Amino acid sequence: MNLPSAKTLRDLYEPTGGVGQIFGPKVADYMASRPDYPRAMIELLRTECGLSAETTVADVGAGTGLLTRSLLQTGASVIAVEPNAAMRGACDHDLQSQPSYRSVEGSAEAMPLQDGSVDLITAAQAFHWFDVERARAECLRVLRAAGQVALIWNDRLLGDPLHVALDDVFAEYGGEKRAALLAHEDRGNVPQFFGAGRLQTFEWPHEHVLSQDGLLGLVFSRSYMPTRESPPGQRVAAGVRVIFDALATDERIVVRYTTVLMLGRPQSGQTGQG
Repeated sequence: MNLPSAKTLRDLYEPTGGVGQIFGPKVADYMASRPDYPRAMIELLRTECGLSAETTVADVGAGTGLLTRSLLQTGASVIAVEPNAAMRGACDHDLQSQPSYRSVEGSAEAMPLQDGSVDLITAAQAFHWFDVERARAECLRVLRAAGQVALIWNDRLLGDPLHVALDDVFAEYGGEKRAALLAHEDRGNVPQFFGAGRLQTFEWPHEHVLSQDGLLGLVFSRSYMPTRESPPGQRVAAGVRVIFDALATDERIVVRYTTVLMLGRPQSGQTGQG
């Protein structure tokens, strides 16, 4: 059974079309500002999961393809599974020329893929949207016998001065949706998802360099932030410009992260202890 905060998070977005519609208006900001993933992580996935031209990856919650693009570099066939049409369209525009790429409309709970057809399922910055029990069953349905699931996050370094300042902005303007999202930062549902299955955890330092426009895009790409055009959004933009001016060097600012990978195979019918 999901933690109450997971249902709370999903329910908060229902009046505006549900989780499948959240990021449609944020595609441009997302593409301009969200970080990619370390090359070392992609190489580890290639080695640990045996990725090659003979294997297939389903990138669930692929968004605009930030992870999908790197997964294609392993030589594997990659299927971007994304519920939002605008996000999926941006991913297609960027990657459709690659013969080993395709996309489908779907989610972790409902992938339009054949039984036992996938060697690896990835989910980057997406696990907090999962209905854990349904997603686990669906992953086990589409995975081959030795297939695994990789849950991935770019965690902000919360003690970094930039992130401290941004958290003040998020706290002021993020409201209930941000509070519900923060409830997932301890990843309390991860043991429930993997059950008694063996789970490996890896971490890497990562960073992303942005202009002032890029930092604004990063802030407004958050699901819980107001639109740029609204009065609250205009106040957010003014505050972010102040932060940028205070912390940037040569008109650029470094956004620091720790990339976390949790890799394993869920166990059917078994629930781990969180």
